[in-house]
Amino acid sequence: MGRLLCAKRKDAEDFMSKKILVTGGCGFLGANLVHEALARGYEPIILDNLYRAGSDRNLAWLRSQGKVTFFHGDIRNPGDLAQVLDLRPDAVFHLAGQVAMTTSVDNPTLDFGVNAQGTLNLLVGLKDRGLRVPVLYSSTNKVYGDLEELKYDQGKTRYTTPQFPAGFDESLPFAPSTPYGLSKATADMYIREWHRLFNFPTVVFRHSSMYGELQNATFDQGWVSWFAGVALKRKQDKNFTFTVSGNGKQVRDLLHASDMRELYFRALDGIQHVQGRAFNVGAGITNSLSVLELLSFLGETVGCDMTPEFLPPRSSDQRVFVADVAALTKAIGWAPRKDYRSGLSGLLKWLGNT
Repeated sequence: MGRLLCAKRKDAEDFMSKKILVTGGCGFLGANLVHEALARGYEPIILDNLYRAGSDRNLAWLRSQGKVTFFHGDIRNPGDLAQVLDLRPDAVFHLAGQVAMTTSVDNPTLDFGVNAQGTLNLLVGLKDRGLRVPVLYSSTNKVYGDLEELKYDQGKTRYTTPQFPAGFDESLPFAPSTPYGLSKATADMYIREWHRLFNFPTVVFRHSSMYGELQNATFDQGWVSWFAGVALKRKQDKNFTFTVSGNGKQVRDLLHASDMRELYFRALDGIQHVQGRAFNVGAGITNSLSVLELLSFLGETVGCDMTPEFLPPRSSDQRVFVADVAALTKAIGWAPRKDYRSGLSGLLKWLGNT
């Protein structure tokens, strides 16, 4: 028993010495993972240009939680990357990115520079330094395109896909559309190629919808938190108006921040079981909601009317994306735990206090 306890303490000391580089570490997913890294005893290194609204508040909060090393820099700039890579991190959570489809259409050069060129800059920087460390990349379901080749049924409040009753697995054709989908798909392929060609332990997570605390949503990105914020405004002012693109029957599964945190660290611990692969990530069919269903839940929970004004559908907007996470569960035993009711209640509470 004494030897076992000593061994555990030594493992803990070794574990606590490890450094994780989190690109985009002041964003929603990044800030959650940096906070989790602190809780697990890692030394987080953040690279973020603080471009996104609210990222400076997330940084201030993270600094209040523990010791973080922060670099104000841009992933497009190899010189900025050199500062953090020269610290020789033991792992990388690569989350820095341009995340709005609408922005990619308005400024495709910016979008490609951040998502594609920035990712290549990171991978080359690691390779040049001989840092063959785990790289976990946050990709997107948009690498599958608009999925209009599938058959959909239209119900009262949602679309369904009879061909995929449990959600979409990784057998979907890789068919990106829109500049955002193209730039993320390029990065997605580079991350996987670095494993095949150079034996880097890399993995790609193709995320569906994510939500939770520390998410500073905008009209065109972070729809769950955006509409939660709208509900709080409607409660205060019933004349506050808002819009929905399309008929509101578009469906996504809602993955809470707590499940995302568990996923990334479980995958890091079991990187040998997932390296070189891409996985669909979401909360599954039982935690899926259409826009109309989300608005109904928020209205009932907050106590306000959530009737929107409807706009034409957005170009290339998927009618349904629900992830089948069976491959991840088989590989590392991960599955989402947080149900959307409790998750949304917590989000509303956080938004009400910010």
